Amino acid sequence: MYQALKPSRSSTLALRHLNYHVRHWGPDTSPLPTLVLLHGWMDVSASYQFTVDALQRERRIIAPDWRGFGLTTGAPVDHYVFADYLADLDLLLDHYAPGEAVDLVGHSMGGNVAMMYAGVRPQRIRRLVNLEGFGMPATRPEQAPRRYGQWIDEIKQLHQGDVALKSYDSQDGVASRLMKTNPRLSEDKAQWLAGHWARPNAQGQWAILGDPAHKISSAQLYRLDEALALYQHITAPVLAVEASDDSLGQWWKGKYSLAEYHQRLTHVRDARTAVVQDAGHMLHHDQPQQVAQLMEQFLDAA
Repeated sequence: MYQALKPSRSSTLALRHLNYHVRHWGPDTSPLPTLVLLHGWMDVSASYQFTVDALQRERRIIAPDWRGFGLTTGAPVDHYVFADYLADLDLLLDHYAPGEAVDLVGHSMGGNVAMMYAGVRPQRIRRLVNLEGFGMPATRPEQAPRRYGQWIDEIKQLHQGDVALKSYDSQDGVASRLMKTNPRLSEDKAQWLAGHWARPNAQGQWAILGDPAHKISSAQLYRLDEALALYQHITAPVLAVEASDDSLGQWWKGKYSLAEYHQRLTHVRDARTAVVQDAGHMLHHDQPQQVAQLMEQFLDAA
């Protein structure tokens, strides 16, 4: 099994009626800005361990498990609202980095949160690294009736017990599933991740540490005009990192492309892009050394 070079420490913060789990690396204080790492959907903060191990400079690092993921308690709800991540992050920064402009890194959903938050609270972000947080395809108002109906139907399915996360017989089973999803993931890293991504439940099955309510689609359409307005309010330099496999094109198959994403980035005052070679969407698992190097070169730039 993979052996972490820089083991993390854990703390729990009572925040918005939840017990928020936060992972810490490095010293409690540092002359460098605090580095905040935001994980993606159906992931956990421990997902950044390989990248943290590859960082060359020692600095204070914090990474929360989002509400209803990992070791953070789930809200007593049957669906999750994206704006809650923004409020959660704001309160987390108030507690762990009060009055400080932090360096913010987000992957996938976490990258989308990072971009939105940087537009809402531009003064709180010094530099931002967005790892494949592409946003969503543009929508049209006439899609709203169908979307609301879909949301209601999915809520019903959840309460009927038809929405669940698959459980596994063993940690090996979880590791195998991770490697099936990402063929580049080595077995030693998959075994390590499995122990943080799932835990044995009362029935002896390995259950994914995620609330099934996260599977409910948003009732709200993705509004591109709002997203671009937030992008325009970002004052921090932004490094948008993407994987060579073009996961965006694979997901949306003509509905949304990298070219459209790059066009959106032109609304950010100071944005540049980088590509991680031989990597898919979980680029921080596939090539942690490349990701760490890109992060440090960007964050340490004058």
